Formats: sequence, structure tokens, C-alpha cells
Amino acid sequence: MAIAFTEIQETIRMVEMEHLDIRTVTMGISLRDCADQDFEQVKQNVYQKITSYAENLQTTANQVAKEYGVPIINKRIAISPIAELLGHANKQQAIDLAKTLDDAARSLGVDFIGGYSALVHKGISKGDQVLLDALPEALSQTERVCASISVATTRTGINMDAVSQMGQAIKRTAELTKDENSIGCAKLVVFCNPVEDNPFMAGAFHGAGEGEAVLSVGVSGPGVVLNALKQYPNADLGEVSDVIKRTAFKITRAGELIGRVVAERLQVPFGIMDLSLAPTNAMNDSVAEILEEIGLERVGTHGTIAALALMNDAVKKGGAMASSYVGGLSGAFIPVSEDNGMIRGIEEDALDLQKLEAMTCVCSVGLDMIALDGHVSAETLGAIIADEAAIGMINKKTTAIRVIPVIGKTEGDTVEFGGLLGRAPVIGVNNYHSDKLINRGGRIPAPLQSLTN
Repeated sequence: MAIAFTEIQETIRMVEMEHLDIRTVTMGISLRDCADQDFEQVKQNVYQKITSYAENLQTTANQVAKEYGVPIINKRIAISPIAELLGHANKQQAIDLAKTLDDAARSLGVDFIGGYSALVHKGISKGDQVLLDALPEALSQTERVCASISVATTRTGINMDAVSQMGQAIKRTAELTKDENSIGCAKLVVFCNPVEDNPFMAGAFHGAGEGEAVLSVGVSGPGVVLNALKQYPNADLGEVSDVIKRTAFKITRAGELIGRVVAERLQVPFGIMDLSLAPTNAMNDSVAEILEEIGLERVGTHGTIAALALMNDAVKKGGAMASSYVGGLSGAFIPVSEDNGMIRGIEEDALDLQKLEAMTCVCSVGLDMIALDGHVSAETLGAIIADEAAIGMINKKTTAIRVIPVIGKTEGDTVEFGGLLGRAPVIGVNNYHSDKLINRGGRIPAPLQSLTN
């Protein structure tokens, strides 16, 4: 009883004082049976299936959060990659389907719906191309639809034709949403080695290996980890790792409990726990500040990658001990606009695009929520994507790119996105061009690491 009471006290403290929350409960829904020769029927099938399966998602999540006293911040939906339904569609029909998804998400009261996606790491099918062509208009004409495109894997290499198209799509999306600080790009992720069970937006989709429907959970606890480390200011790095592991264990246990209750009440299987540390703009809820507590004067200085590697590894070890169903990305996000410590690092010239790119070698994802000079070309955007994809491909890990070329803004400006997306200082890019590389096209072959059979 004494141990149980102590655990209850710890959870209450983590929620009330240290920003512990369930960042998202995400219902994955398969839409593969929604195909039809009549595209109007496809839209009806999609809308009906999403709204029937997720009818009680918002209500149930809110009720469980209230009962257990642990906030569930976002309720979201991930669907099968929608390009699978577009083989006989045209661009306008693909845009209309995005609006159908938006209507479904709005009617259910969920924050985002992910899965306006295509997997083109080895080639581009008819449906894939229709979706790629429709992306800028679909994202600019909807509010809650999120898109993701897989352009590379360790097994296949990098599809440079798709990389080139994505550079153009990001630039076009930025232009179409320029009156809103190019916010449409915040809903678009380009992946290498995407996972099929990621509950976090904007990159979530319901993979081919998943069942009919599933409920997955993403927790968030940078504030809890930061507070725990502050109790051990003189610990050596081995002890620091142990503190983070034990803290991640507690966070994961709380998250899985909530997720399993929500899944049971919705009568869908529990999927996975994604234990990624995801920062917010709240004070002391920052991944960068954890790194600084470990021993950096400012994130971005020498030693940043070592500290991030230590933290990421410790989070994974602690979470893996707490749950048999750890999945998704599970590590640490480093989104610039959503992390006050990252913002401060850039503003004080400790952190730049090159250092952020290096950090992605050891973190969960990649270049995330980074505002770029609006003059950046589509070819340079493609080259940034290619670099990040190469890091993921060679290291056999997931990497991703969510960058926002803010039309009308230049290096040194600050952009307000609002809400969870926060604000970001605009970063410049290298003045030298990579156009010839991108325009060569073709496919960068899979590396030797792919030959594992």
C-alpha cells in the first residue's frame, strides 16, 4: 500500500507540476475496403467508415482523462495511405477526397487526420502521382488533413524523382498558404523508413500490416524528465542515464494504462505506446532544456549530439521495460517551433540548420518544424530532403523533414504559427546550389546495409 500511495503521489506531481500528459490517442482505421469504381461512392465509403469507427473517440478520451486525472491533449485519426484509393482518380477528385477527410475530422471533433499519404520510395504508381499532384491544393484547402510521403528506405534507396517532386510540392504549398505564414507546410512530412504505427502528426498513417482498427498512444514528458534531473545536479553521466530511464518507465506505465482503458471502451485493440519526448511551448517542457541540464551551456554547442544520444537511448530503455508494445518513433522530437530551448539556441547563435541536421543522426525523427527563408528554391528543398533521407537510409532509422519556407520572410525574422505549433526564428540556407544533383533524377541505390538476409 505504501508503494502504491507513493506512485499515486508521483503521478499527481508529474501531471500538476511537470507537464505530464498523454499527447495523443490516435485511432488507426483501414480504408482498403472503401475502393469503388464510382468515386462519389468512394467518398461516401470513406466518410462513413471513419465517422462510424471514431464516433466516440473524442467523448471516451475526455471521459477517461477526467476519471484518471491525466490530460489527453489530442485525439486524432490515422488512415490507410489514401493514394491506394486514387488509381482511377484525377487531381480534382483527390482534392475533393481531402475535403471529405477534413469534413469527417471536423464532425468528430478530432484535431488532425493523418494518412493523406503515398509510399513512393521505389516507384510512383498512378494513384501516387495523382496524390503528389494534388498535395499543395489539398493542404491549402483543408484545415485538419495531414500528409506524409515516403521517398526512401534502407531496403530500396532514395527515389530522387520523388524527392524532386516533394521539393516542388513544399514550395507550392508555402505559396498557396503564404497569407497564413505558409502554415500548410506544417501538415506535410517527407519520410525515410516510415513506421506503420506512428500516432504523432503530421506523419501518422495506418500501415498495411495493421488490422482493421487500432488505438495507439503517444505520451509526452520532457518536463517530468527535466525535473527529475534537477534533483541530481552532481550525478555522473551513467547516473543521469539511469534517472532518465526510471522516469521514462513511469511515464510509459501511466500512458499505457490510459491508452488501454480508452481502447477497451472503444472496443478496438490496443496498438502501441510511442514514448517519444515531445516538447511544447510551456515553460520547462523542453527537450533542449533537458540537454542543457545534462551539461550544455546552450543547445547546439559542442557535446549536443552526445547528450542527445544519451537521453534518447535512456528513454528507449526505460520505455521498453515498461511496455511490451513500444512502437511508433519512441525517442525524442526536436521541433524548433515547439521547443523554447531550441528557439533560444537559434536566437543566440548556438544552433543552426547544420547542427540540427547532425542531431537527427541520433534522435527519433529529423528536421522538424523549421522555418526557412521564403526565397529557398524547390531544388534546395529537395536537396535538404535528400540529405535527411540519406542519414536515415544509411543508419537504418526513421528520419523525416517538416520544413516551412515562409514566403515573405527572411533569415532573422520570427514567425508566429500559434497554438501547439508555436513560433520559430527563420533560418537561412547555404547560398550554393544543388540543382544539378536534384535534376539528375533516378534512384540512389540501396546501401550495403540493406543486404541483411
